[in-house]
Amino acid sequence: MTAPGAPAKAFLRTEKNVQIDFLFNPAELTISKSNTWNASEKKGGNAPELRFQGGQSGTLSLSLTLDTTDEGTDVTDHTNKLLDLLKVDPGLAGSDKQRNKARPPWVEFHWGKLASFKAIVESLQLKFTYFASSGMPLRAKADLKLKQWKDEAALPLQNPTSHTPTLDTVHRLGHGETLDRVAAKHYSDSTRWRLIAEANNVVDPLALKPGALLVIPEIPVRRRA
Repeated sequence: MTAPGAPAKAFLRTEKNVQIDFLFNPAELTISKSNTWNASEKKGGNAPELRFQGGQSGTLSLSLTLDTTDEGTDVTDHTNKLLDLLKVDPGLAGSDKQRNKARPPWVEFHWGKLASFKAIVESLQLKFTYFASSGMPLRAKADLKLKQWKDEAALPLQNPTSHTPTLDTVHRLGHGETLDRVAAKHYSDSTRWRLIAEANNVVDPLALKPGALLVIPEIPVRRRA
């Protein structure tokens, strides 16, 4: 359990509701989403008209540092949990042993109030970088790529309470920062701090701790009647 005031720890939650905690939070996240458009042939024109075909699965990529040097334990205790996410599990919904039909589980990425869509582990690369004198691995780097499992309304990363898309900006609160300063930084208008408070379900702005992750929503567009 995270101690009061401590930065939220990121983790993966599996389809079977198993939580895989990260030893250290990722330094950055990379989100990709694309659509497919086809061009219709147009003679005598400068450019063809594009016709929408459909959206492609979103992806979420991150790099993790796994280090058990202080504990002196085998870091493969943690890397094996990630490797297991690529293994077929016959106990999952939709599996059929007689038809030899099975799949690996889907997962969700969580970090504080942020949560990803349901995704499968498309790829995992592990690099062991430090070993004990006995040869036991103590440190590893994991490059993880998650891919959207199915069509959902959710974007790759969102606040599950407010359902605010966070493809644009996620801000980590620094020491001495307040919501009005964050609003001034992102909106050039400190009076818009309430937008940030509402998007993150903040009841008491003075209770926020350094290290907290904040969704920075887009400014609502006013439409003419």
